[in-house]
Amino acid sequence: MKQFIGWLLSITVTLTGLVGCSSSENEQAEINKTQAIKVGSSGSYYPFTFVEKGELQGFEIDLWNEIGKRVNQPIKFVTANFSGLFGMLEAGKIDTISNQITITEERNKKYQFSAPYVYDGAQVVVHENNTTIKSLADLAGKKVAVNLGSNFEAILRNHDKQQQIEIISFDTGVEQNVVKGSSDAFVMDRVSVLALIQKSKLPLKLVGNPIEIIRNALPFPRNERGNALRQQVDEALVAMQQDGTLAKISNKWFGMDITKQS
Repeated sequence: MKQFIGWLLSITVTLTGLVGCSSSENEQAEINKTQAIKVGSSGSYYPFTFVEKGELQGFEIDLWNEIGKRVNQPIKFVTANFSGLFGMLEAGKIDTISNQITITEERNKKYQFSAPYVYDGAQVVVHENNTTIKSLADLAGKKVAVNLGSNFEAILRNHDKQQQIEIISFDTGVEQNVVKGSSDAFVMDRVSVLALIQKSKLPLKLVGNPIEIIRNALPFPRNERGNALRQQVDEALVAMQQDGTLAKISNKWFGMDITKQS
């Protein structure tokens, strides 16, 4: 009888522990479901992410507002200088970066990427009065501006084996440096430049073909939360591609669909 009572108590304790564990797991799942996805961006990369009349808006913002609806989670936008966004991602202050992040071999080693959702090209841009720079080959001996922390510096260096280009990095305002004559050219993604020139009416022009075709996606940390979020976002992106929502958002901001590889 004593052995039976001991066995019964042991079973009771075990079941109580299992119930407690299940309750804790369910509570944690609920917390994770309601936890906001923190999306980092510069807020200064028109028309992808920018502030106008005190409101953060752009292609990336519309994209994430739609993703939030589909994954049923709140979205919290966090703005900072582009050069600091990857540090914030690694420190866990944000969950991903939505600022036209190009997939590269080096970045692939550190982060896991969503499916590409924008296809673009790295483009050389000069003052409209410039007649000496007509292609990448003409940048030798010139000052070329890029956004600090962007992939465009790496692209330029990859094509400048003799290190003849003087590359200058800025947090913002690369286009203004060319307009003022502080730099001879700048390199940015082709889609952004076209939209920027149309909106600002700055005296700029694109020269030559894109240096490289680039695929842009969302980087996530290589951890459990990052993996779960990436899977959720990929499912949402696929659905948005299939039902035409991605194309609709793209056409709103660019007048064309940049979300499919041509």
